[in-house]
Amino acid sequence: MSDAPIPTLRSSRPIRIAPTLKYLSLILACVAVLLPLSAVFLTSLKTHKEIANGSGALTPPDNWLNFSNYQVAFEQGHMLRGLFNTAFILLFSVVGSVLIGSMAAYAIDRYRFRFRRAILAAFLIATLVPSVTTQVGTFQVINNFGLFDTRWATILLYTGTDIVSIYIFLQFIRSIPVSLDEAARIDGASALRIYWTIIMPLLKPAIATVVIIKGILVYNDFYYPFLYMPSEELGTISTSLFRFKGPFGAEWQDISAGAILVIVPTLLLFLFLQRYIYSGLTRGATK
Repeated sequence: MSDAPIPTLRSSRPIRIAPTLKYLSLILACVAVLLPLSAVFLTSLKTHKEIANGSGALTPPDNWLNFSNYQVAFEQGHMLRGLFNTAFILLFSVVGSVLIGSMAAYAIDRYRFRFRRAILAAFLIATLVPSVTTQVGTFQVINNFGLFDTRWATILLYTGTDIVSIYIFLQFIRSIPVSLDEAARIDGASALRIYWTIIMPLLKPAIATVVIIKGILVYNDFYYPFLYMPSEELGTISTSLFRFKGPFGAEWQDISAGAILVIVPTLLLFLFLQRYIYSGLTRGATK
């Protein structure tokens, strides 16, 4: 008979515990995200009397079709004007970020010039510097350009300080064969034509990623619009909600309705386009 040891069955408990912990963490994360949103939504459907009577945040409203609070928030909170200003800033900021980011990434990857590595290092260092520490100098630059209290102040800041988009485009451009550029140059194409007709169509996943990330960032930002556009007529969706809170500080149902009006567009955009965000970031990281 052989003296080989008899194999023993390993316990399957660690294998069973891992999926349990995974789903438990997902459930806790969903509760942490959805619980505050549910409280705000339920509060937006309640009347002032229900709030005054001490109705709990998660208590259902008496009338699920009570949209009067949304009407107050939309009309007196100037949400339509804030949405127009936000859309104007968003359009130019996103387009500018895509063009400048892709052009800069194309030049850095395809051309060899002096201080190329220094520029890349400067971009990396700039991402590590907190933006708050440079706000005094930034404000002086914007004011000297005569852009203070205009929409172009925030557009310039969103477009000129977008270093993340450069790195996203850079990762994608590095995966595009240089032979495509060389073949186009043999046919007489200029650098601008190569960039526009060859490189840009191949950057669609990166463009989708930058558009979504930048769009959500600009839409939700409060600091730049509040600091550089103090006029009420230039208020964005976030600053309009902040100013709406002033005269309605005790009317939580109206404030909650205004918060829902701000949350819903970005929430729907993220839910419908989240696969592009994850796939774009993953492809950019692996290429």
